[in-house]
Amino acid sequence: MITRRGFLRLIGGSFLSAVSLSAYAVGLEPMLLTHVNRYSLTPPNWPAGLRLRVVALADIHACRPWMTPERIRSLSERANSLQPDLIVLLGDYAAGPRLVSDWVGSSEWAPALSGLKAPLGVWSILGNHDWWEDLSAQKAGFGPTVARRALESAGIPVLENDAVRLEKDGHGFWVAGLADQLALRPGKAWGRSRFKGLDDLHGTLAKVRDKAPVILLAHEPDIFPKVPSRVSLTLSGHPMADRCGCSGILQSCHPASATVLPMAMSWRRTVT
Repeated sequence: MITRRGFLRLIGGSFLSAVSLSAYAVGLEPMLLTHVNRYSLTPPNWPAGLRLRVVALADIHACRPWMTPERIRSLSERANSLQPDLIVLLGDYAAGPRLVSDWVGSSEWAPALSGLKAPLGVWSILGNHDWWEDLSAQKAGFGPTVARRALESAGIPVLENDAVRLEKDGHGFWVAGLADQLALRPGKAWGRSRFKGLDDLHGTLAKVRDKAPVILLAHEPDIFPKVPSRVSLTLSGHPMADRCGCSGILQSCHPASATVLPMAMSWRRTVT
């Protein structure tokens, strides 16, 4: 059993500390997605009869030559082949850094994700780059972003400080998604001296209307110390230098499963 206070430290920061974050995001990160990691866990407060397989995809950073629409489509097919009950997308679909040979816009990467299928649906959140690359949203200080509109046009709901109740085998559970914690960049043009998050953890969990377990989606794992015990499992992306993360396809299935696909997922609890 994995308790809330434990965490899997899958990738440390020592190796990445020698690499610029820009090169990592569009070079190393997409190239590390060639294998499947499978994990079985029993989150706290999880119903004994609820066996759930989750596939999570994070930090696609769509661009050429690293993460083309063709590759995203292939990874989507790979995700489907794992026969998940539920698929979650953990943000950062936009490339972000400039170290790319060509851009892959939302008109290309969103349709490449549209083939994802699971009985309990495909649910998504946004990452910091999905906000940072949208200059109109940066200026306005709010969305919807281009990325959100693209995902919804592809038939993929986006959870920003929202929650949805799902059910399997007579057992209910919630999937809650936070808005990004670094959504708005600092800049004179926008009148901001520091990053501003749009996440509302308290308001999001207030939408959970019963005692069924909660799976929380949050792009940055920085939120973990604030997550209450009411949440059984938190899934995050954003695997930068000092994060704990797993690049590739992570699959877990026991009472609960998390199969992480493309890109990277961070799965951690604060150590005390």
